[in-house]
Amino acid sequence: FHFLFHQRTETMAKKGSAKPKKAAPASAKKADPLFPARPRSSGIGGAIRPRNRDLSRFVKWPKYVRIQRQRAVLYQRLKVPPAVNQFTKTLDKNEAATVFKLFNNYRPETAAAKKQRVKEAAAAAASGGSAPARAAHQVKFGLKHVTTLVEEKKAELVLIACDVDPIEIVMWLPALCRKMDVPFMIVKDKARLGALVHQKTAAAVCLAAVDKADASQLELLKNLAKEKYNDNTDLLRKWGGGVMGLKTQAKLDKRAKAMATEEAKKLASLGRA
Repeated sequence: FHFLFHQRTETMAKKGSAKPKKAAPASAKKADPLFPARPRSSGIGGAIRPRNRDLSRFVKWPKYVRIQRQRAVLYQRLKVPPAVNQFTKTLDKNEAATVFKLFNNYRPETAAAKKQRVKEAAAAAASGGSAPARAAHQVKFGLKHVTTLVEEKKAELVLIACDVDPIEIVMWLPALCRKMDVPFMIVKDKARLGALVHQKTAAAVCLAAVDKADASQLELLKNLAKEKYNDNTDLLRKWGGGVMGLKTQAKLDKRAKAMATEEAKKLASLGRA
């Protein structure tokens, strides 16, 4: 046994002493100037995403965001009838600021202010004094209320939100205003109208009357509304949409150029060029 152990040890020593073969020198690759190597650094602070790069395209947005973006694209692609397309023609920023400045003077009282006024009125009635007067003129809101005022021709100026969803809720209101000869304007947006009357949103608001000091300003805005909306025939005739995407536009341009080239070749072959 002792002899076998020594023999095996010597054999293993011989195997271990065998020199490893040298590997053939690998041919060094030439650096490509078009695609320079940018080794990734995995250390602290290395391989950080570059700043100011917009990654919103790769974000999985919430479903309601995707739906409203798809709706906006569809409104561009599809042919939109004039009754719907007129809601894209809103007042510009300066005109809207003037209108909202007037309407801000007649904001309705809040629930807390009304509660306080009622309490003071009750106390005054109990003591035999005079109750605090309610504001004479206020902005009217609520679709049914505004519709009633328009039908009775009591509304002086109507503001309609441009982004009511579904649009069918207010789609008929411009036609009613035209029929009843009530000035109306389409403004951005339902949240701003809602803030005007202490609500989250409002589809339409109107003024039935104003103080004498604001009568001239209201008359100017009524004339503007009639010029831009009530008497504007383009709003009733002009269709919207029909705008293709960038890829489709490029494809159609390429096709049109190819057809023009082919037509020129035909004319040249016939000797008419």
